[in-house]
Amino acid sequence: MSTAPTPLDRFAWLSIGTAIATLAIKWAAWWLTGSVGLLSDALESFVNLGAAVLALWVLRLAASPPDAKHPYGLSKAEYFSAGIEGTLIVLAAAAIIASALPRLAAPQPIETPLLGLALSGTATAINLVVALILVRAGRENHSITLEADGRHLMTDVWTSVGVIAGVAIVWATGWLLLDPLIAIAVGIHIIWAGIGLMRRSVLGLLDSAIPGPELHEITKLFTEYSKRYRVSFHALLTRQAGRRRFVSFHLLVPDEWSVARAHQLSEEIESRIRSLVPNASLTTHIEPISDPASYDDQTLDR
Repeated sequence: MSTAPTPLDRFAWLSIGTAIATLAIKWAAWWLTGSVGLLSDALESFVNLGAAVLALWVLRLAASPPDAKHPYGLSKAEYFSAGIEGTLIVLAAAAIIASALPRLAAPQPIETPLLGLALSGTATAINLVVALILVRAGRENHSITLEADGRHLMTDVWTSVGVIAGVAIVWATGWLLLDPLIAIAVGIHIIWAGIGLMRRSVLGLLDSAIPGPELHEITKLFTEYSKRYRVSFHALLTRQAGRRRFVSFHLLVPDEWSVARAHQLSEEIESRIRSLVPNASLTTHIEPISDPASYDDQTLDR
């Protein structure tokens, strides 16, 4: 089972480097201020680092070529990554809430708030830039691992913005109780994001169909070829596993066609589909169009 470097590794390494840098900056902000709100933000950075390291390993695992034990490859490993990341997010949220509850009974003043806010703001800006890069790379490369990592960072950005605003209000008004309340609100928000990631992971493991726009392009192509060659199509089945797409269909051709001609047309159609659906693996079953038995399985269409 290979875990060799992949073209997407650079994004995972970017995420790891960002996590290390922002972790150091946010912990410095908490150490300087003593704010439990900033502590909640710093605790989530540990999850960011763990998720980034996991993403690097999973990207390499998912890119492993098929072998005798895994003839369809290991693309679904990306869904496990998203599920684990969602679980880590929920655990981090629980730690954040637990750290904030004692402060409700005994609020503490915030020290050197300006420097702490400046450091936290710097870390937030770094996370924002990297999150946008990862989400875009995930979409362009059909990688749920990168997209999940980017969305996780984006969640961190919004929670950081809330924490910074809350700490600034505490500093300006002296209402110390607001600091732990902010931390608890951040924890609840992070739990929601983690549950969303876990839900998407489960749906991916259940062999969901490919996205609607890609499926629509395939059906348009079938309509085009049906008109041009008097052929027909049915039993279209699709599923996705990480970056890979799997498409199978039945091609019904005129009885008088030779095997060679039918095969040539199927190769042309498969080539067109691959241009419309990136990373697609195709299976075509050719049948005679006038044979009643050819239509026994048309109810398989999805």
